[in-house]
Amino acid sequence: MTPPENTAADRTFQVDLRGLVDLLSHHLYSSPRVYLRELMQNAVDALTARHALEPAAPAGAFGIRLYADGSVVRVEDDGVGLTEADVHTFLATIGRSSKRAEKIAEQRADFIGQFGIGLLSCFLVADEIHVVSRSARTPDAPAVEWRGRGDGSYTVRTLPASARPQPGTTVTLTPRADAAEWTRPAQVHALARHFGSLLRHPVTFDDGTGGPGGAGGPGAPVNPEPAPWARTHPTPGARARALAAYGEEVFGFTPLDTIELDLPAVGLKGIACVLPEAVPAGRRHGHRVHVKGMLLSEQAEEILPDWAFFVRCVVDAESLRPTASRESLYEDDTLAAVRDALAEKLRAWIARAAASDPELLGRFLQAHHLAVKSLAVHDDEILRMLLPWLPFETTDGHCTLDEFARTHRTVLVTSSVEEFRQIAAIASAAGLGVVNGGYTYDRDLVHRLPEIRPEVSVADLDPATLTAHLDPVDRETELAAAAYLTQARDALAVFDCDVALRTFQPASAPALLMDSREARHERTRSQLAREQEGGLWGDILGALRQEAPRAQLILNQLNPLVRTALTIDEPELARTSAEALYGQAAMLSRRPLRPAESSLINRSFLDLLAHALRKDS
Repeated sequence: MTPPENTAADRTFQVDLRGLVDLLSHHLYSSPRVYLRELMQNAVDALTARHALEPAAPAGAFGIRLYADGSVVRVEDDGVGLTEADVHTFLATIGRSSKRAEKIAEQRADFIGQFGIGLLSCFLVADEIHVVSRSARTPDAPAVEWRGRGDGSYTVRTLPASARPQPGTTVTLTPRADAAEWTRPAQVHALARHFGSLLRHPVTFDDGTGGPGGAGGPGAPVNPEPAPWARTHPTPGARARALAAYGEEVFGFTPLDTIELDLPAVGLKGIACVLPEAVPAGRRHGHRVHVKGMLLSEQAEEILPDWAFFVRCVVDAESLRPTASRESLYEDDTLAAVRDALAEKLRAWIARAAASDPELLGRFLQAHHLAVKSLAVHDDEILRMLLPWLPFETTDGHCTLDEFARTHRTVLVTSSVEEFRQIAAIASAAGLGVVNGGYTYDRDLVHRLPEIRPEVSVADLDPATLTAHLDPVDRETELAAAAYLTQARDALAVFDCDVALRTFQPASAPALLMDSREARHERTRSQLAREQEGGLWGDILGALRQEAPRAQLILNQLNPLVRTALTIDEPELARTSAEALYGQAAMLSRRPLRPAESSLINRSFLDLLAHALRKDS
């Protein structure tokens, strides 16, 4: 007898609906509150299909009605509705959407939803979903009732047409006790306004109190007015004020200015609100993005480029794709093109302000110059337009490069903030024009100034350049100070620091520590050489050490304290005073002190104090 052949039988997945709902609540949706958004979204899509079926119907003929009295939540629409076959096909099959139905699939772009799992979100707040629907596609279609339960079971039955006289769908939820936070009447009304304030279909809310219209009353409008940019205004000024008021209502701050955003190719409209105060570099704000009127996200960072952190946007778009959770945007070529187009809108606003509103430009740059600098580094047009107007820290104070270049045809740039702090007062007294290039973007931008002002030259500040502008002392003074300078050089040799005597302003500055990057690198090599002392590598580093530039402590002969120190003939006191001058100059440089320098400052202070006490006694 021939053994039976092994055969493979088709099987279907067994879905644990409770486990799936738990997955949705913890990993797909950010909060149970999205249940109302999903119900409203399904209603909007049903209305869109109804209008496609009956294009002659007047605007506003079909709408959405919400009801919540604390015991039930109900969402009713005048949309296309479902037949009994539709109910079996779409409501009972997880992951399938009625938007894929015949004659609707080709119109997917007209619908907000794309994934057909939104109804499951209702199980986040209720154990049963009750749906009554009547199709507008079939004349005299009966009403169909579907009841789905959290354990995965459902029932379907046909009802008389009188159960729902008009086409459309009603979804009713009986909230669980633990979902009261999201299903109270006031909360349902607030969520409806939050998600649906810009919907194009009329949406009303009823809390069952029977009171007059308004918040909580029957027929209270959820979206009483169209989007602010879709309204007409008597004057451009009135329009600007209305948009600014809307931005303040949404974001909680008074915008420095509002920028209208309009991209017809993707059906995007909205505003960008310019923040009135500076924000830390790189901090990206979330933007409010609506898709076909329904709020998608309040934290959509991806809608604008990184450098645009000086604005917050609220937009409504037709062609942007939501992710499966419908709480963020799907990254695709369309979103990339929208991001580039919106960036161009922001550039155009900056250009208009620069050309026609210098007062606004000044206030904008005062708050957001760092954002503009980050853009100018990579955008030649913005660079040419705004570089002369950008503020920088200079030896003439905080001023624009345009102002600075009027008095300094040669502009010197430091490589660090500490270097600028160290030499600013002395360079200013010497008539040198120096810009602090230690901040992000500043050094690169200042070096591009000749592209805008060809008559100006820019160079990095070399310590030798500043030293050359300090006046030498006469020969007699140099010879008289030789003994002290020898003691000072010997005391500071451990820091690879030479000592020189010059005259410079201000006379109140006793010393200047010129510590170039090359000198700092030399100290690192010197330390390695000491660690490798006696080896070939130590000899090589030692040879390099002899040729490398050293730090230089420049004593100011105009300073009374220095003139007194130069007359010291006691070797130990001369060394201590030189160490104290070095320590004070190092602290004034505002660079981090090495442990040996901190120790030197403490020791020299105590030694000078002890000497003073001995002298007084």
